[in-house]
Amino acid sequence: MKPGPAHYRPARRDSGRVGGPGFRAKKRLGQHFLVEPEIINKIICLAGFQSSDLVLEIGPGQGALTLPLARTVGHVVAVEKDAQLVDVLQKRLDRAGITNVTLVNNDILKWDFCEIRPSLSARLLVIGNLPYNISSPVLEKLIKNRDLIRRAVLMFQLEVAKRLTASPGGKAYGAMTLLVKYHAQSRPLLEVSKDAFNPKPKVDSMVIELDFEKPYPRLLLNNEGNFKKIVKGAFSHRRKTMVNSLKGMSTSLDRETLFEVMKRCGIDPGRRAETLDMDEFICLTAALADIDCR
Repeated sequence: MKPGPAHYRPARRDSGRVGGPGFRAKKRLGQHFLVEPEIINKIICLAGFQSSDLVLEIGPGQGALTLPLARTVGHVVAVEKDAQLVDVLQKRLDRAGITNVTLVNNDILKWDFCEIRPSLSARLLVIGNLPYNISSPVLEKLIKNRDLIRRAVLMFQLEVAKRLTASPGGKAYGAMTLLVKYHAQSRPLLEVSKDAFNPKPKVDSMVIELDFEKPYPRLLLNNEGNFKKIVKGAFSHRRKTMVNSLKGMSTSLDRETLFEVMKRCGIDPGRRAETLDMDEFICLTAALADIDCR
């Protein structure tokens, strides 16, 4: 059994430690700044990056992770949407004499990862304290660019992180769990109290590692789109049985066909999506593809 994440709950808060006076977090951008030095150092340590690595940081904010990270890796490309924060962070870097950080004022959801690809001799490493309101689209973008990425160490809202690392049978287990697990091995690293941020969010967070060099062993070559469609369809109505959920995906899927497919995969049609593991969803995808090819 794999060990769970470490837990960190700060003994005190000091909202003035990061950045300069007068800066107000922008709620529309989901800004919550990490301000606890102990947990910042813990994240850097757990990331396990090497001195020669090139690292992409998503949303560096005021540089809580950027500055210590720059002292431990070869180069950091930090993509920040807020132009005011880019200016704040550049001044902090200049004062600290740090020259191995490239700041990019752009939206990570629009930015092209290939802009730094020519300088890479190996797949990219990613780190970031993600705004809660863009965690899902960022995940989708990382998956889309997985051929460029080796590992990602990311902070998520605790509920989202638990979904990414969930096992079959629980409420946290769902489409997001399977779609991420298909492309990367996920591992919880550190649970973080909401008191470690300024301004303080309403919920706790968790840092997890996504290892894109360890996708699920049984990949469906040339059939990933159908796998995604089936997984999302199965979980679209969690209380329905699998046969009813899948039947609702397409008018061409009759109950007789679905019973045949499920029998082939050893799945009781009365089961619900949250009870099926990855191998069973992969079997369903392959079996339905065989039916379509007849």
